[in-house]
Amino acid sequence: MESLVMAHLFGGIYQGKRVLVTGHTGFKGSWLIYWLSELGAEIYGIALEPPTTPNHISTLTIDYHSIILDITRKDAFEKAVAEIRPEIIFHLAAQPLVRLSYEQPYETYLTNVMGTVHVLEAARHIDSIKAVVIITSDKCYDNREWIWGYRENEPMGGRDPYSSSKGCAELITAAYRHSYFKPESLGTLHNTLIASARAGNVIGGGDWALDRIVPDLVKATSSNTKLMLRFPGATRPWQHVLEPLSGYLMIGWKLFLGQTAYARSWNFGPPLSSNLPVLELVREAALIWPDVVYETGPESNLHEAGFLMLDSSLAKKELLWDTVWDFKTTVRKTIGWYKDYYLYSGIKTGNDLCDFVNDATENSIIWTAPQRD
Repeated sequence: MESLVMAHLFGGIYQGKRVLVTGHTGFKGSWLIYWLSELGAEIYGIALEPPTTPNHISTLTIDYHSIILDITRKDAFEKAVAEIRPEIIFHLAAQPLVRLSYEQPYETYLTNVMGTVHVLEAARHIDSIKAVVIITSDKCYDNREWIWGYRENEPMGGRDPYSSSKGCAELITAAYRHSYFKPESLGTLHNTLIASARAGNVIGGGDWALDRIVPDLVKATSSNTKLMLRFPGATRPWQHVLEPLSGYLMIGWKLFLGQTAYARSWNFGPPLSSNLPVLELVREAALIWPDVVYETGPESNLHEAGFLMLDSSLAKKELLWDTVWDFKTTVRKTIGWYKDYYLYSGIKTGNDLCDFVNDATENSIIWTAPQRD
């Protein structure tokens, strides 16, 4: 897509801005910095080395500044942020896996809880920072296996270390906002607005993490082995990675402009029609890549949510945010990315972003509208 077209997205706010993304070497972080590069931002990333081989970040050819640093090292992290002097921060660095959190609870809490504290502490002390978006997870909620979506005012919770660490990150963000970054005090006691965002089960090309259904599926298929499904009946809110990223970028846009009403928590989930069982996802993938072979196996005795759904009514009403791709398109784009990668050594990240922006423009999604004088 022409750079001039990309530049006007989100009111053109990101062009030339210094933007820091923590966790840029991860799946969502790497997609975010790619989009930010297309928006004309001056991008900085702080993260550990890419968590897998292969990985998405290594497939991208973009201009950005990367700092390999553990966010649990408070002094080193704050020093790095002070040198960058970012204007906007997207905090995605995390231990993102439920099953790994059972094996490494201490490390999970240290990264997901104290890492969030370190980002917010940096925002307290570095005056260049105008907007901070803390990314958590739909699993931050006290999941009661309800058949309706969780709203932003539902209780935090979590029955496993990962989920509870995300609930903690939300509580910490709210506490810092109330204690140090009150929206009504903007411009007098501080110059920073803080928000948090939660998304559903995000899929898309370039994810090779352990114990995630799409990476497990493509790794099995590419090596001509059979995929074993642990929880075929578990229902998840499937969405393409670009969907919540559009929400995060909208929040960053509004906060940077000093619009205090947006300094709060937000859900960015798919429509009800995309809340489907794991087995349905795999069957749809097999239609796109016929080499997919699978079977169901014994369920793990580690707890994972059977049903979890977000209510994104607030984002749709107040932000005018909306989704772009339906379930079938999301799976087609995701599996198509991997199929092209494994069969033809192609990288479709740019194509997928262009298609997403074009479809959003055709549907008159608000973040595609040119900025009015």
